[in-house]
Amino acid sequence: MAASAPTKPTACLALADGTVFYGTGFGATGDTVAELCFNTAMTGYQEIMTDPSYAGQIVTFTFPHIGNTGVTPEDDETGDPVAAGMVVKWDPTLASNWRATEELKDWLTRTGRIAIGGIDTRRLTRAIRQQGAPHVALAHDPEGNFDVEALVAKAREWQGLVGLDLAKDVTCAQSYRWDEMRWAWPDGYSRQEAPKHKVVAVDYGAKRNILRCLASAGCDVTVLPATATAEEVLAHNPDGVFLSNGPGDPAATGEYAVPMIQEVLKADLPVFGICLGHQMLALALGANTVKMNHGHHGANHPVKEHSTGKVEITSMNHGFAVDAQTLPEGVEESHVSLFDGSNCGIRIAGKPVFSVQHHPEASPGPQDSFYLFERFADAMAERKSA
Repeated sequence: MAASAPTKPTACLALADGTVFYGTGFGATGDTVAELCFNTAMTGYQEIMTDPSYAGQIVTFTFPHIGNTGVTPEDDETGDPVAAGMVVKWDPTLASNWRATEELKDWLTRTGRIAIGGIDTRRLTRAIRQQGAPHVALAHDPEGNFDVEALVAKAREWQGLVGLDLAKDVTCAQSYRWDEMRWAWPDGYSRQEAPKHKVVAVDYGAKRNILRCLASAGCDVTVLPATATAEEVLAHNPDGVFLSNGPGDPAATGEYAVPMIQEVLKADLPVFGICLGHQMLALALGANTVKMNHGHHGANHPVKEHSTGKVEITSMNHGFAVDAQTLPEGVEESHVSLFDGSNCGIRIAGKPVFSVQHHPEASPGPQDSFYLFERFADAMAERKSA
């Protein structure tokens, strides 16, 4: 019997420096360009892929068991995947979970996202850590035909995230109300029927679980688009204002977000920001942001709160950071990363205005930092009783 011909790779990952990885493609076919990052979380691949903060990025998952819990609409952080693509070590396993309604491969195909398996993700992760987050082109062709030179050229020509405002691409088209609370066994999601505080959430790419956490903390949430003006925010007569997570270069989004936040701060309302919202608040207060070498993406990042000395294990997803050295007088650093010392939180001294770089809503990740939503609610209650 004649030996069978070797199977051709059906996917290709080309880095801008000319490095090429071959593997097995799944999901949608075609090609895409983006920044490559890695995420170390052991759970939550669906939440990660649907996190709007990953716009413009392809995610390398360092945990090998991807696909084993399938997907379910209940776990989407937004309507469809936002991350440009997926890189995994092993081909996805079949779903084995009672909540699964669809296989990962089928979900990626249906939603137009390209993925590659069979990659040495340890080698790839080391390259990202040592050289910084590269620009890449990811291609999937079931016939295994790739123009590698053209893919490398696409990666080199891609403009990158610096200077790119992506919040406008992922924000809501119009305002809406939110009352769904956090998922809880055995009932799943329930509705907030007795809210105590009116909150306007500015959507720079908000995750649904952040909105659920606000609702669970007693908030009646109205979500406004990223480009909302201070007049539009204050017209709702809110008890507090929330600034959401989101993608892209904070300096670019700040062109329109910073003036709005500066006007809102004059109203002396409690303000709470997460991720890009944290960076927007810092910019509005006069600080600067910087592009990180490879960012923080995972669910096991230790963060210390200065005022209490408490160390929290947190979920993170950011490629830019606030430069703590540029914080103006009266603005304090509240949290710091114990991995690299980068800024993870700020607050205005003597005022209920604060923000954090990490994700206290988890999804996926630990829930050590949920107290921040309660702190926001307490600040609104205190202001109303004053």
